[in-house]
Amino acid sequence: MIQFTANLSLLFTELDLIDRFKAAKKCGFNAVEIQFPYSLPATKIEQALIENQLKLVLFNINADDLLLGGEGVASVPGKQEYFLNALQQCKSYAEALQPEAINVLPGRCVDQRKKTEYLTTFKNNLIHTLETFTPLGIKTVFEAINTIDMPNAIIHTEQQMLGILDQINHPMLYMQYDIYHMQMMGEKTLQFFKKYGHKIGHIQFADMPGRGQPGTGKINFHQLFTSLENSTYSGWVGAEYNPIGTTEQSLNWMYEFN
Repeated sequence: MIQFTANLSLLFTELDLIDRFKAAKKCGFNAVEIQFPYSLPATKIEQALIENQLKLVLFNINADDLLLGGEGVASVPGKQEYFLNALQQCKSYAEALQPEAINVLPGRCVDQRKKTEYLTTFKNNLIHTLETFTPLGIKTVFEAINTIDMPNAIIHTEQQMLGILDQINHPMLYMQYDIYHMQMMGEKTLQFFKKYGHKIGHIQFADMPGRGQPGTGKINFHQLFTSLENSTYSGWVGAEYNPIGTTEQSLNWMYEFN
């Protein structure tokens, strides 16, 4: 059976972040993930997890201006010091919260003439992340983002993710596979799960286009989740969508597949 997590950065946004933990548990989730938890002290998050008997599965290293249209941090050669500081901030949260994985967002490269330099910087920062979190038993993951929502996304295909895995070749480095982003790029998700499920460290989903809950777009989630159950992937699957209606009203998909 698939184990679902609630992404508290997108779900239950009708509530303050600290109150979303209780709401997720009430709706049947046993685990959560947060894009960027840094607006709350780690001690407050830890307390909310304990009180609601929840596991925090994943969160991201701070990505600076990425969600505001900028290039982010992890691939930008001039931001190495910012990345290393963000890495230490993330480590302090991870030591307290013990997630299964930390996600490094590759970001954008606006000047395509510098793409090779940006990719080298990203791979070096992945190695720094691995050196930081492997001793803690925490996986490092990275994801591909579609170029419709994020023009100039430096990693945007399945093959690019596989290439980076092969180049770094570290047992604690995995892909984070976002179904929404890869479907937006026209990738063959079912075949990918079957062949490479063991190389995926975390999965997230939303329907497409629109990034709403399952049933609001074109993806056949019954077929997709069935394929996932029959694959070699054994991790959590994160609901990372923008609910149409309230979050609670959007959860029919979970009751169907659980």
